[in-house]
Amino acid sequence: MITFIISVVALILGYVIYGKFIEKVFGANKEAITPAYSKEDGVDFVPMGWAKIFLIQFLNIAGLGPIFGAVAGAMWGPVAFLWIVLGCIFAGAVHDYLSGMLSIRLGGWSIPEIIGKYLGTGIKQFMRVFTIILMILVGAVFVMGPAKILDSISQGYLSVTFWAVIVFVYYMLATMLPIDKLIGKIYPFFGFCLLFMAIGITGAMFYYNAPIPELTLQNFTNMHSQGSSMPIFPMMFVTIACGAISGFHATQSPLMARCIKNEKLGRRVFYGAMITEGIVALIWAAAGMAFFGGVKELNIAMNEHQGNAAWVVDTISRSWLGSIGGILALLGVVAAPITSGDTALRSARLIIADFLNLEQKSIRKRLYISVPIFVACFLLMQVGFDVIWRYMAWSNQTLAMVVLWAVTVYMFQEHKPYIISLVPAIFMTVVCSCYILVAPEGLQLPQNIAYPIGGAISAAIVGFFVVYTFRYKRKIQKLTSN
Repeated sequence: MITFIISVVALILGYVIYGKFIEKVFGANKEAITPAYSKEDGVDFVPMGWAKIFLIQFLNIAGLGPIFGAVAGAMWGPVAFLWIVLGCIFAGAVHDYLSGMLSIRLGGWSIPEIIGKYLGTGIKQFMRVFTIILMILVGAVFVMGPAKILDSISQGYLSVTFWAVIVFVYYMLATMLPIDKLIGKIYPFFGFCLLFMAIGITGAMFYYNAPIPELTLQNFTNMHSQGSSMPIFPMMFVTIACGAISGFHATQSPLMARCIKNEKLGRRVFYGAMITEGIVALIWAAAGMAFFGGVKELNIAMNEHQGNAAWVVDTISRSWLGSIGGILALLGVVAAPITSGDTALRSARLIIADFLNLEQKSIRKRLYISVPIFVACFLLMQVGFDVIWRYMAWSNQTLAMVVLWAVTVYMFQEHKPYIISLVPAIFMTVVCSCYILVAPEGLQLPQNIAYPIGGAISAAIVGFFVVYTFRYKRKIQKLTSN
């Protein structure tokens, strides 16, 4: 329990101390006119209060990752706490804040456009396609996930197909309608459910004096049941994605960058939402380890149910909170993916609109873009959930890596201490490179081969950055001398 409490306190202090430092480094300006006013259109560019924006941002980014991913990540043991805390403060929240603030500064640009500005046109074109595919993957995954949970709540009276249709229709409406007409109105209810879930599960852990394992030198090790085939590095760092760092968040930040009234509110909205998500991930990682009696027992339960984290969440919620409390907690779990799936498809629409330079005030032009997105999402829903989830997880972390490199180039060009984004950029480059080489859905290479190759790929990317910095400095020197 002590490790869990210290971890929560560390996240809060991270927001107060490191978040303030990041804000100062970026140079948030409360006098600057934001896109919410300069481009106000009543559809996507809509000035909104910071509390509502924070809630929408938090619900947008808090999908199944900080819940299902945290439960799956708990199979490695208390070392998961360390990654959630350090990853959230020094990587995830930095990634979210800087990408969101850059979008504000650049007039509400989508993330592929931001990447292209700092990493080049070729990468921009690739990332447009890559990001749109990721958004549609997220939409497809986050239809079936909540549909299955809603089916369990209704105890089979209504089929999974019925709930999938309901969720999908809601996504269509949320993608098309002005952001303050549906998302802005329904999210307070979703927020209540998610808040109840987090508080309820935390209260239950204290009430039952749940045996949450402590992080000590003795158990600072890989406790996963599959041992060497599931090494902590890089497998855990991709499994626990949204609770520590997630590229998906950078696709959501521009939605709120188009609504925020004041740059100084960016730390609350972007950095603060990531810290809050980290706390949710800590809660579920701790609950997963404690409920079954320990990490070994969690592994046994997960293996018996084919790694079904939804079953774990359902069992914990109903057992600790009773039938009514369990249903409310499960509704909170449902709210997380639904409020990410709807804005994922909305983000896809906006990314395509930015690429085509097609204004979105007209509903007819919104339909031009949205209908193909809905068709693609529906087709992907026919593919197995587990297959889509695994590829989405790696794609998600790869996007985070690319965003961090784009942010690092920006920081370098603006003569800011780019070390704050360079270190997590390098780390995530190594993680993503090694993961695709060793993972079951990747090349499945032996670790003694995969790690050197992954390290070499990462070193090459760092080398490109170093060469770029020398050439950029030389170019500036020539311009100033002339």
